[in-house]
Amino acid sequence: MKVLLLKDPKDDDSGQDPYIQELGSRGFEATLIPVLSFEFLSLQSFSEKLCHPEAYGGLVFTSPRAVEAMELCLERDNKQEVWKKSLKEKWHVKPAYVVGQATASLVRKIGLAAEGEKCGNGEKLAEYICSLCRHRSNHSPSHGQRGNPCELHGGEALPSRLGCRPPEGAAAREPIQLWGCLGLRPHWLRPGPARGDR
Repeated sequence: MKVLLLKDPKDDDSGQDPYIQELGSRGFEATLIPVLSFEFLSLQSFSEKLCHPEAYGGLVFTSPRAVEAMELCLERDNKQEVWKKSLKEKWHVKPAYVVGQATASLVRKIGLAAEGEKCGNGEKLAEYICSLCRHRSNHSPSHGQRGNPCELHGGEALPSRLGCRPPEGAAAREPIQLWGCLGLRPHWLRPGPARGDR
């Protein structure tokens, strides 16, 4: 049986989307149709901030798209060499909090140590970060801000929880919207000539 799979393609270790593999193993012939398109935003601002790790206490990646935006900044502004020689080491000593396993994997690929991946969602990650901030502020205050490469549609749990008054000595947060979502319409729904005009 043929089925339409309406989702963003994701490759696993075998190079094939796991949904297509699973459906195939159950006798379905799946055709993948991406229904969303993404546009990266604020890359110039993010790129400038990446060059000043001394001003921040860490990073919060709320999605794999945020990591893609970071990679794009480094590629687009020819900062890959600077990243390898100095910036990666300076950011590596700071926490890189993540939402989810996929984001954690990408963060590790760019040379940063991911924290909080098992929290599962923004609200639980916010609780985790707040508890660490309280613990760390009792021992050695953190300096600087935590950059927050975030998504537009990621829900308000993480920003609202981290945006509340931080414990004394904890870092403030500075969100950066890095991508937005553009809806794609299937070709049969796109405007075209009226039936009588054909």
